[in-house]
Amino acid sequence: MEYQQYSLQFPLYINHLYLFKIKEITLNITFFIALIAVLVIIMSFILLAYRSFIKRIIKEKKAQYEAEVRHQKKIVLENIKAQESERKRIAVMIHDDIGNRLNILSLWLNNLDTKGDEIIKKNISTQMSSLIDSARSISHSLYPVNLESVGLVLYIEELIANLAGRINISLNVSSKFEKKDIFIEVQLYRIIQEFTTNVLKHSEASRVWIYIKDYPKYNNLGVIISDNGQSFDYEAVKKGMGIKNIESRIKSMNAEHKWKNVLGKGSRIIIKIPYNHESSNQNSIN
Repeated sequence: MEYQQYSLQFPLYINHLYLFKIKEITLNITFFIALIAVLVIIMSFILLAYRSFIKRIIKEKKAQYEAEVRHQKKIVLENIKAQESERKRIAVMIHDDIGNRLNILSLWLNNLDTKGDEIIKKNISTQMSSLIDSARSISHSLYPVNLESVGLVLYIEELIANLAGRINISLNVSSKFEKKDIFIEVQLYRIIQEFTTNVLKHSEASRVWIYIKDYPKYNNLGVIISDNGQSFDYEAVKKGMGIKNIESRIKSMNAEHKWKNVLGKGSRIIIKIPYNHESSNQNSIN
């Protein structure tokens, strides 16, 4: 009887041992899964923290770069304004002081009794006229003194008239064009002046086209200047003073620009000037 009772209890022991092993394995699997889950959470947290750190670094670098760009633009703008202020002072002095004095001397000369020395009087009068023209030319080169009073369009037309004997320049201004800030008008006049000067010196062009149009819908002024000359390789001449002067003035207006040149067929620059030129941070057209 005892042997029979023992033989009955042994399978029960085996069953309990088997169930215990299953529970142990189950607990191990659960622990392993929990460990993996914890590791995944920790890795996810580390990745998120790393990504956040990288984003913060990139943001700080971007902010630092933008601050540096704004600082450089401010320096360029201040330098150009200082140069324009000094040029204006000298130009006004030449225009209002020396020019007026030469005109008075010319009037006195015309009223002077030279007692028959007409050749001397004629020579002096010719030299005086040349001096007056030179003083006016120097004054205009330094600063467009009368631009503020006569406006940009009339001043460009005067430039075209002065160059009429050397090159054919067409000016097309939209009917919607309105007077701009004097700083913008001076810079735009300077760009046109520099472009035409470069054309006369280097391009062998016979024509220049100037288009000026307001785009109120896009809050900007569009300007296109082109010629039919030999053009140039931008990469080869971009460090030249002519190109630098044009692009520094474009930069001072926070304008966008793009050169479109075809060797042997002419040059073209497209400029987009924001109405509020201090708010834009672009300087190239894609």
